[in-house]
Amino acid sequence: MTILIDSNVALDVLLNNAGLVDGSKAVFKLAEKKRITGYISASAVTDIFYISQKRHGKKPAKEALKDLLHVFHPATVTDGHIFQALNLDWDDFEDSVQFTIGESLSADYIVTRNTQDFSSSYIPAVTPEQFMQTVVDIEQ
Repeated sequence: MTILIDSNVALDVLLNNAGLVDGSKAVFKLAEKKRITGYISASAVTDIFYISQKRHGKKPAKEALKDLLHVFHPATVTDGHIFQALNLDWDDFEDSVQFTIGESLSADYIVTRNTQDFSSSYIPAVTPEQFMQTVVDIEQ
């Protein structure tokens, strides 16, 4: 199973966001154990670093990013993704780029805290908690 995580899921873990971290950590553990193949958009990586270093400083943010990229493969963003996203006419351009990347990866799910932002996506957008329940249901 292949997933694309949104930056907000990565930030749950890297910033230890209260009330959100447990579900996101569970997704991380599945990817770490190679039970799923996880990706994160290369374009999201810079945003994640920026937000993390503002909270924790540059060196800890770099270390956290290295850890993240040992678990989730960075997915290349191409000009094709950008042009395809522009043609989608979604309200949120960043989310349309995420969708086109997920599409090119043949992702089974986009794991995000903002599922409503992907309402036009045919790739199911689920929260980390919904994803974990899906995995449990598949394995039973």
